[in-house]
Amino acid sequence: MAAQPVVATINYVASGPERPYYYANAHHNDRVPLNPQPMPLTDGRAQPGLLDREGFALVPHVSAVEDFTDAAQVAAIHSAEIVALLLAQTGADQVIVTSPGIVRFSEASGRAGSRDNSHPARFVHVDATAQTSAGFAARSCPEGKVAARYAHYNVWRTFSGPPQDVPLAVCDARSVGPDDLIVADAIFDPPGGPEWRFDSWVMTANPAHRWVWFPDMTRDEALIFKSSDSVHGNPAPHVAFDNPLAPVGCTPRASIEMRAVAFWFA
Repeated sequence: MAAQPVVATINYVASGPERPYYYANAHHNDRVPLNPQPMPLTDGRAQPGLLDREGFALVPHVSAVEDFTDAAQVAAIHSAEIVALLLAQTGADQVIVTSPGIVRFSEASGRAGSRDNSHPARFVHVDATAQTSAGFAARSCPEGKVAARYAHYNVWRTFSGPPQDVPLAVCDARSVGPDDLIVADAIFDPPGGPEWRFDSWVMTANPAHRWVWFPDMTRDEALIFKSSDSVHGNPAPHVAFDNPLAPVGCTPRASIEMRAVAFWFA
């Protein structure tokens, strides 16, 4: 028997006359009018997704990294692991990791905000708009190659062990309409560095959205989801939420996210 959906609060963004913007670190400066909505979340373990259908998939993946908070170790080991994983899962011709590992902590840990971009993503968003993603792909495409298709992927895992107090939910790409997405400014404000920004999407509420989560993820699982695809269209929006099933005092969530772009050449 399939598990009953869990109802949890999903922080959508209310549409309005002003363009939203949000910071990687200085969230007190965000202009993102939240519209929290109770939404049913399906257990993705009971109904697995496909990357080119729903826009996400949970896969087994054992990493040789011992400490995901060690940036040097992640760069030396994990980037190559992500390339191999996405090549195997997508059938792409080439995969390029586009950012260092993004380590985040739930607020209960006391470590959210302790390093660059380390707060959980508390409102529904897509990392970059289709136009921004096209520009990113063009800059990453190897010289002399012509891409017949590109897709941007996030690979998310928790390394704090189950259960997660603040897990990640992903939205079935097929349930997202073009009018649901609002262009926003994603502003990166690294400590000691200059600010830079690009266009991303946040999302308004729609009862047609199908939300999925993967309870009790382990260190040896990876959640892959798409933020763009030049052929298969809609991305899979995502959001961190409070797990209503998590026991009081459970280990706070710690996670790492890797971002990469895959190419299929003409």
